[in-house]
Amino acid sequence: MRAVTKTTVKRAFKYRFYPTEGQAAELSRTFACVRLVYNMALAARVTAWNGERRRVTFSDTSSMLTAWKKTEELGFLRDVSSVPLQQTLRHLHSAFGNFFANRARHPRFKSRKRSRASAEYTRSAFRWREGRLSLAKMTEPLAIVWSRPLPDGSEPSTITVSRDSAGRWFVSMLVETTVHHYAPVSAVVGLDVGLSALVTLSTGEKIVNSRHERKHREQLARAQRALHRKPKGSANRQRARLKVARVNARIADRRRDFLHKLSTRLTRENQAVVVEDLNVRGMLGNRSLARAISDASWSELRRMLVYKAAWYGREVIAVNQWFPSTKTCSACERVVEELPLKVRTWTCLCGAVHDRDVNAAKNVLAAGLAVAACGDGVRPTRRELVRQPSKLPT
Repeated sequence: MRAVTKTTVKRAFKYRFYPTEGQAAELSRTFACVRLVYNMALAARVTAWNGERRRVTFSDTSSMLTAWKKTEELGFLRDVSSVPLQQTLRHLHSAFGNFFANRARHPRFKSRKRSRASAEYTRSAFRWREGRLSLAKMTEPLAIVWSRPLPDGSEPSTITVSRDSAGRWFVSMLVETTVHHYAPVSAVVGLDVGLSALVTLSTGEKIVNSRHERKHREQLARAQRALHRKPKGSANRQRARLKVARVNARIADRRRDFLHKLSTRLTRENQAVVVEDLNVRGMLGNRSLARAISDASWSELRRMLVYKAAWYGREVIAVNQWFPSTKTCSACERVVEELPLKVRTWTCLCGAVHDRDVNAAKNVLAAGLAVAACGDGVRPTRRELVRQPSKLPT
């Protein structure tokens, strides 16, 4: 039986584009209509359940949309493409499916100020010809900045257009492509995440935490103070809001770039990566550390590791968060009773001297190898994303 050397995946490629004045106006109208239809359909579902204990289906909301378009008050819904409106109803239906399956919270209403402005177009609502993309209700193609090419021979099946809080426009193209697996290697690594060192490897290497938010904290504070001084509803306040959003966008972009490079390196160099199944949301309840934990983005790093491992033929193993990796001696497996956070180096009764983080990473790796052997102790946050290894290198 031949080993699988490639995987067919659906992959999204995101690009920035610069719309014309007419395109920006059309997309802004579409975003507003998408948000309105979503909120009206959500209100209809909530009212039907609270009043009659009746579940509203996607077909019901689709019929409601048709009726809304025929009214004088909501007739403007006919002026935008119908596909994004239908897609937002499908997203709402999926959100309720996740809620009833206990995979997500109850869907919430979309806010004009806080919600992401986006619209999704399926194949019938856009035209793709010789690398030029035109959306429904528009005559000119989008001026896309092709930062990287699409895979050869691939055509987008779904287009998502969005505008972030900093006023930047993006188009995301979903294509089906083939990803070739990395060549098998014998290396296996355990990770211990932290704040001073973002990641400590079981090899002893420490990846320094770049602390992107802290580097821009003073600049962000100045922009926020300027925003606070501007009168509400004024044009100056809008300009000040954009300055705050641009600083936040710069922080997020640099953090994401750093995590992508780190996760790609770990996936390429190791056949398996062992991580702790941390409850990051619960840890954010610590008001003293919440800001630093959010800036570290441990959950995002794990998410990247998981999908890249699935793409490139690697493994991600999660060990129970209650496993005492820090307090266990990696040499003799003796567990100490107390090990305060301020203690960075400690000596076991067996004579072994441990760096706190390196010792934890070694224990995480040992636990992961045990998990691979017997399948015990695995408790991933999202079981469908963490593939259990069938065989690890010895």
